[in-house]
Amino acid sequence: MAELMRFYQSFQPEHYQVFLDINRAQKRFSGRTTITGTAKDAVVLIHQNGLVIETVSAAGKSVPFTVDNDANALKVEVGQPGEVTLVISYTAILTDSMMSIYPSYYQVDGVQKELIGTQFETNFARQAFPCVDEPEAKATFDLAIKFDEHEGETILSNMPEKEVIDGVHHFETTVRMSTYLVAFAFGELQGAQTKTKSGVQVGVFATKAHQANELEFALDIAKRSIEFFEDFYQTPYPLPHSWQLALPDFSAGAMENWGLVTYREAYLLLDPDNTALTTKHRVATVIAHELAHQWFGDLVTMQWWDDLWLNESFANMMEYVAIDALEPDWHIWESFQTSEASSALQRDATDGVQSVHVQVNNPAEIDALFDGAIVYAKGARMLVMVRTLIGDDALRAGLKAYFAAHQFGNATGADLWAALGKAANLDVGAIMDSWLEQPGYPVVTAKVVDGQLTLSQQQFFIGEGQEVGRQWQIPLKSNYAATPLLMTDRKLVLGDYAQLRADNGQPFRLNVGNESHFIVNYDQTLFDDILKDSAEMAPIAQLQLLQDLRLLAEGRQINYADVVPVLAPFAKSNSNLVADALYTVAGNLKKFVTAGETSEQHLRTFFDKLSKAQVARLGWTVQPTDTNDDQLMRPTVLSAALYAKNQAAIDAAHALFQANQDQLATLPAAIRVLVLMNEVQNFGNAALYSQLLEAYRQTSDASYKNDLSAALTRTTDPELIITLISKFEDAGTIKPQDLRAWFRGLLANDASQQATWDWIRNDWQWLEDTVGGDMEFTTYITSIAAVFKTPERLAEFKAFFEPKLDTPGLTREITMDIKVIESRVALIESEKEKVNVAIAQQI
Repeated sequence: MAELMRFYQSFQPEHYQVFLDINRAQKRFSGRTTITGTAKDAVVLIHQNGLVIETVSAAGKSVPFTVDNDANALKVEVGQPGEVTLVISYTAILTDSMMSIYPSYYQVDGVQKELIGTQFETNFARQAFPCVDEPEAKATFDLAIKFDEHEGETILSNMPEKEVIDGVHHFETTVRMSTYLVAFAFGELQGAQTKTKSGVQVGVFATKAHQANELEFALDIAKRSIEFFEDFYQTPYPLPHSWQLALPDFSAGAMENWGLVTYREAYLLLDPDNTALTTKHRVATVIAHELAHQWFGDLVTMQWWDDLWLNESFANMMEYVAIDALEPDWHIWESFQTSEASSALQRDATDGVQSVHVQVNNPAEIDALFDGAIVYAKGARMLVMVRTLIGDDALRAGLKAYFAAHQFGNATGADLWAALGKAANLDVGAIMDSWLEQPGYPVVTAKVVDGQLTLSQQQFFIGEGQEVGRQWQIPLKSNYAATPLLMTDRKLVLGDYAQLRADNGQPFRLNVGNESHFIVNYDQTLFDDILKDSAEMAPIAQLQLLQDLRLLAEGRQINYADVVPVLAPFAKSNSNLVADALYTVAGNLKKFVTAGETSEQHLRTFFDKLSKAQVARLGWTVQPTDTNDDQLMRPTVLSAALYAKNQAAIDAAHALFQANQDQLATLPAAIRVLVLMNEVQNFGNAALYSQLLEAYRQTSDASYKNDLSAALTRTTDPELIITLISKFEDAGTIKPQDLRAWFRGLLANDASQQATWDWIRNDWQWLEDTVGGDMEFTTYITSIAAVFKTPERLAEFKAFFEPKLDTPGLTREITMDIKVIESRVALIESEKEKVNVAIAQQI
């Protein structure tokens, strides 16, 4: 049912007293919530979902009420508008959905244990206590929790614990905040604490399944991130403490609950003695992202979910700003280019994609807004553009004013643009509206026409796209001074090319630094000029060249076969940025070859040619002379060598496995997954399968678990494939939070694709019942669309998913993914022969 009226229009809470009595053994809880606020009508609406309402009173007297489960509503007759205090008693159950109040399961020394935690974003607070469960309905909260407590347990919440009376844990009153940010957790925990320069208590907590030193890295990053943000935002952290908690079962990556941030274990904990640099990058940026939210999202919150980007895009940018300041040697903005920029450009080129700012009313569709490539990655690129345009001084001044004006309240995108625009003396809103309010992005075509250097813009599509005349204000960031700061028209003539080229003494380029959200299609004259000097270009410029070529080929604006001969020179670069872009393009060539045929062998040989020199330079083990680039590039080129069936690489990985087979977890983390995958693919048997699956069950190291999952899904043994798929619904082996990775791995494996596809079609209802409330549920559909490439699979995809088009939250994803597969099928059919000829000519 569409939420045609916001409940906040009916009742405006000011303060909650929430008492919960939680019984883990019975998986039930009872509650009593006292809400003081202003009734706007004689009948007020309060959210609830799955609560069994027992009594409702106002001013100490029972009042009539009705429950509308379809609308998630409790309707209370208060008699007349005005100040009112409601007391609501109810009961409910704990579920294993990883939403609302739920248990996480883990083992210590073979003993099963349980940790209770919460996840209330987007609208799951209503499953824990009756409330006006909308971002705008900010209030203060007094939380009191009783549970079947035993010795040695710890309870955490948004605020410090103030007292324990008769087994009830009472917490200090919160600041004004939205319901989705309320959080608590309890169980047997270990922790590490420190203080920031300003006196904020910072802690990291986890179950005792982990070693104490696994908390140290996160504690250091959390402390320094808060100190950085207090300085950058010029606004103090507003709470007494900042707890970071790793939950064994957690659907999202992390959640910015105010004062009690929750994480997947993989995104908070790491072994300081054996962790890949990429994992350190990921953990650090996730922590910084969530702590950026403590101001941007928590202190000032979007007014409604249509401005979700306001929270997520900004935190996504700020995670890189913070970590770049804290660990400058990491060059973390390079990770932004290889992950955020790449995913945004790919996703945003499909017709039908959502805009960054998108209207939503139906609660069932809110979770579908969490499109990582758009709301997070594209939105962050928009803000990087703004930062580049106005500079850090104006950005910081604007943010300080924004926080001062809206702290403990709500805001819209227009409020942010007004604050930044005033600080920069620039109409930021006018520029950004063209990027946030419409989907997609432009390709700027640069041509020499009748001697004149000419630019034009048009929306870029991968696959069929409906041209509707969209236009953007594009920050061109050219290396030629004759180019204006912004391209506001559809066409732009810069002047005589020969003269411009002579005056500038270098090839003409746009989007220098790859910070603006567009790609460039240079004509042959301009492209050849750039290519001549490509080896001397900065790594980011080389990445951009390869990135744009790949996208233009995917969008059929150039031929893929013409891209193939361009690749080899880039293999000489020692930059991880360039290697990532190179092997992304090379990896995309796999769709044009057929397993077991000559075309596949040719591509493997091409991969060997690309990777051989770098494999020889880097080897399999970390060297004291390794640069950051070396550490990041090593897994990329070794993976290419293994795909190439390079016998020396296969043997080297096998030797590493044999030397460490009794202690596989201690293999160097950066290359461990490659060693394990190589063993399964080239030396696999039932005994190895059993060994690795048992290791997966037993380890609490999330990084090692990910490696084992990636390896096991590479098996080609039909019996082992069926056994693995049978574990999909066994939470004791594969937790629901981890199922996506197993599903993707087996679906991408030619040997197991059919069985995996059959499973999801046969057991879709189980999947929906188990993880259907997950904000990333649609990524199961995305994963399928990322793999399928034949007309037969396209037909099967449509037959299964088209009947589900009317399902709230799935409509856009299904529609888009049909287009994704259609465009891939058409591309392969059109260019397969030419691409394979081009590959053969390179070997």
